[in-house]
Amino acid sequence: MKNPRPAERLCHATGLLLILSGLAHLVVFAVDGGPWDGPVSWRKPVTFGLSFGVTLIAITWVTSYLRVGSRLRTVLLAVFAADCVLEVGGITLQAWRRVPSHLNMETPFDTAVSMTLAVGGGVLVALLTVFAVASFRHHPAGPAGMPLAVRSGFAILLVALASGVAMIARGVVLTRTGHQEAAYHSTAPLKPLHGVSLHAVLVLPLLAWLLSRTTWSERARWRVVAAAVGCYAAAVAAAGVWAVLTY
Repeated sequence: MKNPRPAERLCHATGLLLILSGLAHLVVFAVDGGPWDGPVSWRKPVTFGLSFGVTLIAITWVTSYLRVGSRLRTVLLAVFAADCVLEVGGITLQAWRRVPSHLNMETPFDTAVSMTLAVGGGVLVALLTVFAVASFRHHPAGPAGMPLAVRSGFAILLVALASGVAMIARGVVLTRTGHQEAAYHSTAPLKPLHGVSLHAVLVLPLLAWLLSRTTWSERARWRVVAAAVGCYAAAVAAAGVWAVLTY
């Protein structure tokens, strides 16, 4: 892996803090108890802290293989890191207040938090889409299989973003039409698809990097990455079928 720049080190440190926050709330859950599922539980600060932390570190690393200007990448990563902190912070705040974080319009404050998280989610979608487009506009750098892994990872990430938008959109419609409780549970069918597709952008490039440390030929390494992409795409497709059948 390349030596990180100051902006990258800051993103790595921020990602690590988010992961530690998720792990800390796992301890809180073990002590405090309560339900794991549902709109009000310690699961959300745990899973979102871990997921956002890992994703921030992954995006910081993977985008180093993209052919984008260093200044532009630094700005995009800084906004992305701040947005990750905003999302996890809002979710964690609401967990400690014992109220739902998303789709919660019960009070003006809850509405403000919910809308802030929604806007933050929109910013995340925009930033990650920019990186995804950049990966296809110019051939990514890296060892054998890395360009395929990076492009495939971002392509599958777009599926995660689309499913996330769909969850929020459906929940907002239900909330606005007076079906608040149904809105909280409406996201369940899409969660497996969202979760599976979210981390391809880390798993596939990481595999390509690990293979680059072996003595295998470039052709053999590319074939392994291609097979992994096919398996990951099959898993995403299966999650998509499940979402359609249970939606």
